[in-house]
Amino acid sequence: MSDVGLTHIALPVTSMEESLTFYATYAHMQVVHRRTDPDGTAVVWLSDRTRPFVIVLIQLPRVDSPLLPFAHLGVGCETREEVDRLCEQAQREGCLRLGPTDSGYPIGYWAFLSDPDGHTLEISHGQEVALAVAKPEQGE
Repeated sequence: MSDVGLTHIALPVTSMEESLTFYATYAHMQVVHRRTDPDGTAVVWLSDRTRPFVIVLIQLPRVDSPLLPFAHLGVGCETREEVDRLCEQAQREGCLRLGPTDSGYPIGYWAFLSDPDGHTLEISHGQEVALAVAKPEQGE
């Protein structure tokens, strides 16, 4: 099978293990590929296994330009309670950046978290992206 469409986003990270723990905890992602390139660079692909899309983590000595609001990765949660639970955990761990906030349809209930390198992860419930993608574009 050939990959088509959007397949990945690559993020530089300074600590692979800290980043793996963060994305497993807050985005339910797991390692689907791991390698060390010939130059010694550690590379890991993470997936939530819901679609053929991965986050590629590339370990570098420093991260110069993290994804910051409003540039972010977005992950849908099954319930508002899951968003709340993750926000409470993020607050305890010092990585809650903003929220949770209820912005109504079509944005939903969301919060911004900061990963170990400052990249922003949005967790949300109720955005209904799949429904928007499945139907023809609506004119304004």
